[in-house]
Amino acid sequence: MKVKTFTLNSKREIISKITREVLCLFKIELVGRRGEADYEQLSVINRRIPLPDSKQRVTSGAAVRMETTVMLFHHDGRFDSWHHTEQGKEDELERAAVNRTIKLNLYHIFCQELGCPAAPWGVLHGVRPTKIVHRWIRGGLDERQIVQRLMQDYACSREKAELITPMAFRQIPFLRTSGERTISIYVGIPFCLTRCLYCSFPSNLLPKTATLDSFMKVLRQDIQAARSAVERYHFQVQNIYIGGGTPTALPDSYFADMLQMVYNAFYGPEVEEFTVEAGRPDSITTAKIDAMVRLQVSRVSVNPQTMQQRTLHIIGRRHTPEDVVQMYHSLRQAGIRHINMDLILGLPGESVSDVRDTVEKVLALHPDDITLHALAIKRGSKLKHLMEDQHVDLPDDEETRQMSETAMALLFRRGYHPYYLYRQGYMAGDLENLGCCLPGAEGMYNIQIMEEHQTILGIGGAAATKVVDFRRKRMKSAFHAKDLTTYLRDAEIYIEKRSKLIEEAYGEQEEATNVN
Repeated sequence: MKVKTFTLNSKREIISKITREVLCLFKIELVGRRGEADYEQLSVINRRIPLPDSKQRVTSGAAVRMETTVMLFHHDGRFDSWHHTEQGKEDELERAAVNRTIKLNLYHIFCQELGCPAAPWGVLHGVRPTKIVHRWIRGGLDERQIVQRLMQDYACSREKAELITPMAFRQIPFLRTSGERTISIYVGIPFCLTRCLYCSFPSNLLPKTATLDSFMKVLRQDIQAARSAVERYHFQVQNIYIGGGTPTALPDSYFADMLQMVYNAFYGPEVEEFTVEAGRPDSITTAKIDAMVRLQVSRVSVNPQTMQQRTLHIIGRRHTPEDVVQMYHSLRQAGIRHINMDLILGLPGESVSDVRDTVEKVLALHPDDITLHALAIKRGSKLKHLMEDQHVDLPDDEETRQMSETAMALLFRRGYHPYYLYRQGYMAGDLENLGCCLPGAEGMYNIQIMEEHQTILGIGGAAATKVVDFRRKRMKSAFHAKDLTTYLRDAEIYIEKRSKLIEEAYGEQEEATNVN
């Protein structure tokens, strides 16, 4: 549906955001004066309906009852209008109930009155939907009750509700391994050999030696500052994750130096998982594999994305499916005990049969962990620009969902089960990124970062630090610059921001410990 203008009776940023999420979900396009429109104007009006005094709650979402009106104005001045009303739940915060009921009202109007197709996740747009499930688990709900709440409160399909609910219960033993001072380390290496068509990550093509030398110098400073924090606050490092970019895009000597710095600073007997994203075969060498084995790397990501040669060419990958197979065997023969492989559903020109072939070829290698990503078309990607300038043959939403169903059926048949999940905006088929593994091969870092249950110190280019303040029951984040030049110039500023976040959450506890 295309409309010329859009109005909303609220200036609050969060209300605008959640309204536009639903418009995006149903592909409602605002064209202004630049194109043909089906309607002159779309208006959304939200109002709070008072409840009888006997039903009022001061701190509960049960006191919230929101009515939403959608009005569509035709070019000749006529208009149609529809209304829907939802009420909050007793276990919701008031502000959360307002936001959820407005989204749910809009969703029902678009589906029931305007004939839009139901979305698999309903209005569950958050990046980490399992966090809601964990909150309900802590509140004492069982699996059946949670599935019903997801379907009722978020219009989530039964299929997706029955996917994430048992997954959240399976995560509980892993989350319990982490205490207040158990942390993970993330090291961002923001370089790649080439930039893939779909990529919107803040990565850079591998620079010249002078810039690499500057990066390594700053990275060393960044690592040492994080190490000092680990020692000062008596943190226990559970997981180390080196990502990017593609860390193995570094030349052999730089890669070995980087890995050694990380190992020296953070590796110890408490470390359960040491991960390196090797990504693509054109970045791997025997020397890098030897360095990873020598420095106790336990988990390596090999990310073919697809095993279709024509698609690899389209998306800008300089390797073949056979290179992926060779890389996998080289890592396994060297002794890497846990190998993850990433695949993308919805790539240009692919069909369900292509996905079936890719998954079967990957399963033949017996990786420990396979992550299925739904293609997310982001503003910073080449693919987004191509879609705006010329026709790109992408699978439609229905076909992408069939790809997911086909892939999951194959994985279930081979004994893989889902263990973590996250969602992004603009995902093909309104799907999700889903990690599946063989029993006992769960990636601990993936679970911890997705559930935001653990402090994670970010180091390096475009890295994010997430500090969980257990006393105040909140989490705060600090982000290193996405731009490489800015990171290299202002590294001390970002290090200081990270330090202040840690101090705010753990400083008073440290003072009390010293006094005692």
